[in-house]
Amino acid sequence: MSDYAPITAEIRTRIAAISGLTVIDDPGTLEEFGRDKTPGAFHLPELVVEATEVSAIRALLRLANDCRFPVIPRGLGTGLAGGAIPIHGGVVLSLAKMNRIIAIEPRNMIAVVEPGVRNLDLKNAVREHGLCYPPDPASNDTCSIGGNAATNAGGPACVKYGTTRDYILGLEAVLPSGELIEAGVRTRKGVVGYDMRGLLVGSEGTLGVITKLIVRLIPHPADVTTLVALFPKLSPAMEAITTILMRGYMPSTLEFMDSRCLELVGDILPFAGVKEAGAMLLIEADGAPETIRCEIEAIREICLEGGASDALVAPDAVWRAKMWEVRKAISLRIEENHPLDIQEDIVVPLGRIAEFVECLPAYEAALGVKIYAFGHAGDGNIHLSVTAESIDARPSAEAGVREIIQKVIAMGGTMSGEHGVGIAKQPFLSLELSPESMRLQRAIKLLFDPNLILNPGKIFA
Repeated sequence: MSDYAPITAEIRTRIAAISGLTVIDDPGTLEEFGRDKTPGAFHLPELVVEATEVSAIRALLRLANDCRFPVIPRGLGTGLAGGAIPIHGGVVLSLAKMNRIIAIEPRNMIAVVEPGVRNLDLKNAVREHGLCYPPDPASNDTCSIGGNAATNAGGPACVKYGTTRDYILGLEAVLPSGELIEAGVRTRKGVVGYDMRGLLVGSEGTLGVITKLIVRLIPHPADVTTLVALFPKLSPAMEAITTILMRGYMPSTLEFMDSRCLELVGDILPFAGVKEAGAMLLIEADGAPETIRCEIEAIREICLEGGASDALVAPDAVWRAKMWEVRKAISLRIEENHPLDIQEDIVVPLGRIAEFVECLPAYEAALGVKIYAFGHAGDGNIHLSVTAESIDARPSAEAGVREIIQKVIAMGGTMSGEHGVGIAKQPFLSLELSPESMRLQRAIKLLFDPNLILNPGKIFA
């Protein structure tokens, strides 16, 4: 890692002179920008700047190369892997004020946006044109499209619609050198040259600062139907998911909660039997009303055949909204109830979901921890919260996380489906990537950023 220069009074003056940047250095704001949503991750930046113009970002990065100080791009700070934590100090570059929806083109079914646009704001804007932007992270009301692109965010809709990368047709980015690059296309297809768009999406702000995105839209589904199924145990619920997909049904959402999660949020569920259940599935189908009514009824029958004690179709939009309120409350309640909460987002092959979840009680018993499991079972992306009643249990819990990740990789899975690597998953990187793969990826980073000034210390330490 390079030696970085401190932000001296002279450097601060030169940064402040850049048109299109607002400099923030009051202690309260610096502390706020020293963390994201990653539990326990914090490092104080030396300076925060808010950008409103691309030219300002270019000038800042050129200055960073000249003076050798780090620049850490930041969206709206909702990351869960520490990707926006300024672990080497330097300047946090906030893109929150670059939040314009530049254009919506209904005939071309695209939108052009700046990186600070909130996910939900884009959804609402395109909905007025009868269109839909499918990527749907749980934090859609607080996360930005630029941050979503930087981590290739997913969400409940991935099972049918895919991840953020599937909806980014093209983008504009400032490279660490200060040069501006356009990557990708405005069309549905394009295979000219290497896929620079695909490389920048998911690079966690280490290869460039995304300043504009061209996103693909689809027609807004005519209707949506929601089903909740309660199971006595988690493993038959996971088997039911496999059966649903194998029989040719493709719900827009296939979420699950284990018994521990239901203990935490059961009081806000609007039906009985939750406390006795070992697992719950939250399933949605979208499309033409008649079609999805038939589809959700068939899925309901599959759940009952698979051992569900009950399977309820949402009677109205209010009931459906309540289900999503419950789903989104899980992480918050886990954090509130446990001093130690290590959050993982592993992915296993669909056919091995049940096998994996059956291993979790053994890990709990061996490590003296409590593990909550929930998330996107339709694509094998399982969110785990490894918790303990004392911060002092962290070494044991982290050792357990390592064992779980080793198990996941041995099953043909991956340690992260949507949160990214950041700093949180660096200790486990060599478990999944070969030495040659890591060598090539480090070489790519150096090609883009020879002075290592852009978001240093992330992904590869």
